[in-house]
Amino acid sequence: MQEAEETNAAAKPRSKRQKQAAVLRIARKLHRLAGVALFVFFFVMAITGGLLGWKKHAGEMLMPKTYAGASADPGSWLPMDSLSFLAIEALYQSTGQLLEVDRIDVRPDKGSMKFLFPRRNFEVQLDAATGRVLSVGRRHNDWIEQVHDGSIVDDWLGIPNGLFKVFYNTVMGAALVLFTVTGFWLWYGPRRMRR
Repeated sequence: MQEAEETNAAAKPRSKRQKQAAVLRIARKLHRLAGVALFVFFFVMAITGGLLGWKKHAGEMLMPKTYAGASADPGSWLPMDSLSFLAIEALYQSTGQLLEVDRIDVRPDKGSMKFLFPRRNFEVQLDAATGRVLSVGRRHNDWIEQVHDGSIVDDWLGIPNGLFKVFYNTVMGAALVLFTVTGFWLWYGPRRMRR
């Protein structure tokens, strides 16, 4: 009877250990398969994420710096339509391209406005009070952000409502959670089994 109890006691830890080893094998397999399947996407996200983190610290390589205008008082600024016309003209004189303004980034504390153009990511900064051109440049950070979040695919393929972007970010977020959990288990599981 005592031998049977010792055999059962010895079998229990082995069974528990086998379960832990099975979980460890599953974690390793999930980690490896997800890593292989999503390698390119994680590589692209890592590179573009790093560039976006540096966008304001890379001189003007990724985006023009924000310049200050003559007055931060909006009451002294020129009308928006006049400033838009001046921005379009400044871009035409600088690049020879006649484009429409896509959006306007107002910097009240700086007294300046950034006029953003959709094609080729041009930006014209104007002094909001005088209309003087402060800068004409390219905003590389915009297309880098589109690559980073996947919205560039929506634009290229004409997918409505940013559906690819939502799908892509959901998959990448879930994969990051999976890598975190399985990576932790790959580190912790063997330590737990040694106890």
